[in-house]
Amino acid sequence: MMLVESLVFGMIFLLTKGVRSEVTEVVGEAGSQVVLPCMCEAAQCDPAAITWNKESKGTVWRKQSSGLQYWGSNWFNRENSRVQCPHSKFGKGDYSLEINGLTKDDAGLYTCKVEIKGHSTDKRIMLRIIEASVFPSTPMWGDNVSLRCSVTPWREDAVVYWTLNRQSFTPKAGRAVEVKASDKMAGTWTCSVHTSSNEWRASVELSVAGIIQPAKQDTKLYAALGSSFTMPCVFSPSLSPRAALVEKLDSGFQIFNNRSASSSSWDKSIVIQEVVPENEGRYRCGGIVERRRLSQTMQLVVAKIVKSKKKGTTMLSCQLSDPSEVTSYEWVHVSYDINGTESVGPVQYGQTVPVKEDFGEWTCRYFGTNGLLGNVTTQVHLMAGLSGEKSSGVSSNTGTVIGLSFLLVILLLILAQMYKNHRRRRRILQYPALETIVHTISNEREEREKDRVKK
Repeated sequence: MMLVESLVFGMIFLLTKGVRSEVTEVVGEAGSQVVLPCMCEAAQCDPAAITWNKESKGTVWRKQSSGLQYWGSNWFNRENSRVQCPHSKFGKGDYSLEINGLTKDDAGLYTCKVEIKGHSTDKRIMLRIIEASVFPSTPMWGDNVSLRCSVTPWREDAVVYWTLNRQSFTPKAGRAVEVKASDKMAGTWTCSVHTSSNEWRASVELSVAGIIQPAKQDTKLYAALGSSFTMPCVFSPSLSPRAALVEKLDSGFQIFNNRSASSSSWDKSIVIQEVVPENEGRYRCGGIVERRRLSQTMQLVVAKIVKSKKKGTTMLSCQLSDPSEVTSYEWVHVSYDINGTESVGPVQYGQTVPVKEDFGEWTCRYFGTNGLLGNVTTQVHLMAGLSGEKSSGVSSNTGTVIGLSFLLVILLLILAQMYKNHRRRRRILQYPALETIVHTISNEREEREKDRVKK
């Protein structure tokens, strides 16, 4: 039996000896985790003695056939070990080495030696570390920025391509890219290293210190007429701008200088308490940082709902001072019963919709290519539906109103005459003798009238 086992292991050893020169290539990104594969190909792998070595660095990790494990001094500390071979996989003959927190120093040639009953096999793995870096790490607007793509050790047949925010960057400048820091250059830079058989990638974030809100030049902001709105002007938290302000470009005046939305040194946003049509237009957020003038422009678009009549039906129209970015409109109707229960009606589409008997709250939501841009709300009251009555009813109401007005005028005339008579009597009562003469004359006039009638 022992002879058979020796023959089997001997055959495996001879078969694997011819392929010892093969090198498996593994690539990991700096800072990440990588797994160097090492599988035992024998029929019976346990117990086996495993040794991981790194060229010019000695032992990384090893396990004796008894189960005892050892780490190299360069790979282990009391707090944490960056390398390990999960023992849960030993039963499957998997002795792959896991390395965490990759650095350039980890790159190189590794050897996994598997010893079973006096026979050994070696597996060689070339670990390459790819890394994308940026200098300076947080540049300010206008600074020169250098981006680097490195593969350690480098492959001579490798070709490098760059993308910015998943868009191809032109020109394709190889391992290094030199740019000017700006909002257009900020984002995720990815270097893709192409070889004859593989493609490797590494990414780095480029954050530009300056004005972070608005995020880009000529940003469109949307506000509902009559609402409160904050005009953004936010600098990077690490900056303390001087003479920072928000000004309206078409008027050239600073607005709401003493009504800042925040007390921080880097947030110079201002608040518009109630948006009016005159607030529409282009604005500039600016300030001085390290003797450098930073500024970012933006446009405020004012949205409103306009009511109109069409054949006796109330129409609602969603209107924006600049609708160039709007691709669609959506209307949501909310009404309340006498108990205050909310009821949401079906969604309607289009810039203009009829109201009919649907009174209550109407909200217009407008969308662009990247989603919701903003919304504006109005109230439609019950009295708005009275205009839909028949013309005969309108004529009847009009006649009633005219008649009542005529009676009111007559009543006012009578009251005015009574007031005049009252004033005249008061003037007469101030002279009793005059009152007696007037009374006597009045009696005589009445007697003469009676005699004339008798004759």
